[in-house]
Amino acid sequence: MKVFVTGVNGQLGYDVTNELVKRGYEVTASDIQSECSGKEGTVSYVQLDITDREAVFEVIERIKPDAVVHCAAWTAVDAAEDEENRGIVQAVNVNGTDNIAIAAKSVDAKMLYISTDYVFNGKGERPWEPDDKCFEPLNVYGQSKLDGETVVSKTLEKFFIVRIAWVFGLNGNNFIKTMINVGKTHDTVRVVNDQIGTPTYTFDLARLLIDMVETEKYGYYHATNEGGYISWYDFCCEFYNQYGLKTKVIPVSAEEYGLSKAARPENSRLDKSKLVKMGFEPLPKWQDAVKRYLKEADL
Repeated sequence: MKVFVTGVNGQLGYDVTNELVKRGYEVTASDIQSECSGKEGTVSYVQLDITDREAVFEVIERIKPDAVVHCAAWTAVDAAEDEENRGIVQAVNVNGTDNIAIAAKSVDAKMLYISTDYVFNGKGERPWEPDDKCFEPLNVYGQSKLDGETVVSKTLEKFFIVRIAWVFGLNGNNFIKTMINVGKTHDTVRVVNDQIGTPTYTFDLARLLIDMVETEKYGYYHATNEGGYISWYDFCCEFYNQYGLKTKVIPVSAEEYGLSKAARPENSRLDKSKLVKMGFEPLPKWQDAVKRYLKEADL
């Protein structure tokens, strides 16, 4: 199987590419940067701006992949709210996804699109199910990812749309890395305790995504680590404890925290039971994922 990966220099694209290499697939990875941060020497790399339709078509028609894993996206949630960035967010997350989807269809490739809990309105306490339609995103980023979902589902029949949340991985910045660095220089930190969800370790997620791509079990899925629903406060307390930091963590509401431009969902609970029903192995518990991440990360 030949696989084309976008966004290889991000947290997830990096791990997806490495998982594909581990399984012996022929991989071409891409990103907008001139160099690849994945496994050098074992991956063909193409510099690609996904908003350039002609370039996207040229690359995919030349490679003729059997599958496309689309990890590239604008993910700076607060910056997406700025008026000067909104056109770029649209170009990357919607138009870029449209380019990838149409090109994938032209070579009859299956496509896996990474989406987010932010497509939902974040209300209530019931976990969101993969086929829920109660969207109403709270911010520009969430709307752009929902529009990307629509593009994929309308263009292709052979697609996987996988919503994830609270992502952390070795290749790039994330909440764990940021808060550990802050905790090393502060006696106390304030962390939001009224937004509930579950973390996702990209190393674990990559395994599941490639398991999916190896099948034809198309449709919508939710994927985070197991281990229960928690707040950002709970999450921070756990990895501080595992890391050995004595910094005091103070729980606050999102309103009290008050530093975010973009509204965040209070309810990011994602129902993952469909994974088991479709024969996929769930991700390990997030507590174990944190332990493995801290062992591997240079923090």
